[in-house]
Amino acid sequence: MLRYLSRRLLLIIPTLLCIVVVNFLIVQAAPGGPVEQAIARLQGFGGHSMGGGGEVAAVGGAGRSSRGLDPALIEEIKHHYGFDRPLHQRLWLLLKNYARLDLGNSFFRGARVTDLIVQKLPVSLSLGLWATLITYLISIPLGIRKAIKNGSAFDVWSSTAIIVGYAMPAFLFAILLIVVFAGGSYVNWFPVQGLVSDNFDSLSTLGKVGDYLWHLVLPVTALVIGGFATLTILTKNSFLNEISRQYVITARAKGLTERRVLYGHVFRNAMLLVVAGVPSALIEVFFAGSLLIETIFNLDGLGRMSYEAAVSRDYPVVFGALFLFTLFGLLIKLIGDLCYTLLDPRIDFSARTA
Repeated sequence: MLRYLSRRLLLIIPTLLCIVVVNFLIVQAAPGGPVEQAIARLQGFGGHSMGGGGEVAAVGGAGRSSRGLDPALIEEIKHHYGFDRPLHQRLWLLLKNYARLDLGNSFFRGARVTDLIVQKLPVSLSLGLWATLITYLISIPLGIRKAIKNGSAFDVWSSTAIIVGYAMPAFLFAILLIVVFAGGSYVNWFPVQGLVSDNFDSLSTLGKVGDYLWHLVLPVTALVIGGFATLTILTKNSFLNEISRQYVITARAKGLTERRVLYGHVFRNAMLLVVAGVPSALIEVFFAGSLLIETIFNLDGLGRMSYEAAVSRDYPVVFGALFLFTLFGLLIKLIGDLCYTLLDPRIDFSARTA
């Protein structure tokens, strides 16, 4: 186990390196970089309108974006953003800084990338952890119940509800929640902005906890509605597959209770497929699903920060967020593999070669 764990941890380093290098090269080739953004602002075009290369087309200041500006000013702008160096030197500098865990400084936010990530991380962690926890607390018992009651009226109507939840996008459900519960057209029970209230610091400890959870109700519900459907169906199918196996028939023939058969024998084997989906579920909730939810509920998290950085070509923030997302994904995948041994001790990672 320790040898396998050591190999996997060591493999994270070249994997991170390859991902950072590939994305560095891709991003550098995209039009409308920070130099073009700065030039466009000087010329009065506005920085966020050039994502596709409208007024800012030519990298290096030789095209329309640099007309009418002093070449010395353009060179000063390039030097400010580090684009006066060749591509390979910029890549080497980036990798050297990352080896020291120095993610650099934001081009446009006037702060260190590490400080920005630390500042935005509580929002994304709050959304991701609560949404994942609630999703699993709902999906696994519901999937088991549906497997036990397969074909019953409960299975039919719950499947209908699951299909509706799966078909409705999270952002659309979020808008529906706002309309119904946040003062849109009906009741005004929940806030739709921020993670805490303006008077959070003046509240008691219990009041702070309640205020924090109160603000999370709608965004977490919007994230859960789409995620629990897939996991519920996966849990149900896993249980149905295991229930039909010979060892279950043998256990029942020995006189074991149905509860003992399900939770003493079937549960561990059925949960292997569910555990296999944990890494992708976590990554999807943390980084894919949270962007629109953060935007709709005006939550200043990593997803929203990464999107804004990509639009404004704030490369240090883009690469810093990418580095964090990749590292987190690799570690979650490793933890998911190790969880197999808790469910099935027969799995021997020491016999694996990678």
